[in-house]
Amino acid sequence: MSLVLRLLLLAHASTDAVADVRFPADDPLSDRGRRELRRVHAPAVDHTLTAPERCTVETAAALGMRAEPDAALRELDYGTWTGRPMSAVPEADLAAWLTDPHAAPHGGESIATLLARTRCWLDTMAGRSGRWLAVTHPSVVRAATVCALGAPVSAFWRVDVRPVTITRLHARDGRWTLRLS
Repeated sequence: MSLVLRLLLLAHASTDAVADVRFPADDPLSDRGRRELRRVHAPAVDHTLTAPERCTVETAAALGMRAEPDAALRELDYGTWTGRPMSAVPEADLAAWLTDPHAAPHGGESIATLLARTRCWLDTMAGRSGRWLAVTHPSVVRAATVCALGAPVSAFWRVDVRPVTITRLHARDGRWTLRLS
């Protein structure tokens, strides 16, 4: 009998970084984020994981979920750009980072590195069964979607992940599928 994993990826609620158009740090939820969570019902799952950052932990807690932290779900490392407004980053550096998945001119993590990290995490998760919820960041949800579909790295920026959205992935025999509902 093959193992079946139902994995729900929940993007954390809004933070001020989104509204301020800046690279996130370890930000708490904003007032808007707390309002968003009033409209969300916790899904029925067997296990809950969360990224280590404050906004993901607060999102899980607001839904009444007891979550285990998982470092593999951490936010993309923005290096020296962390906490800075996007407008403060030299345009050429930002353009290079947005167009070259291996570029990390900011001293942080490249998109290619994030995808590799997420792929390893998905490989680990594929060996499990049951219903799992992972409260994480839009960047990780994008990466997981790209990996699950076997899409090219260039697809990363074409996946739009809004706060408190759920992406459903299923794994059977190590193969991932995206489930729309």
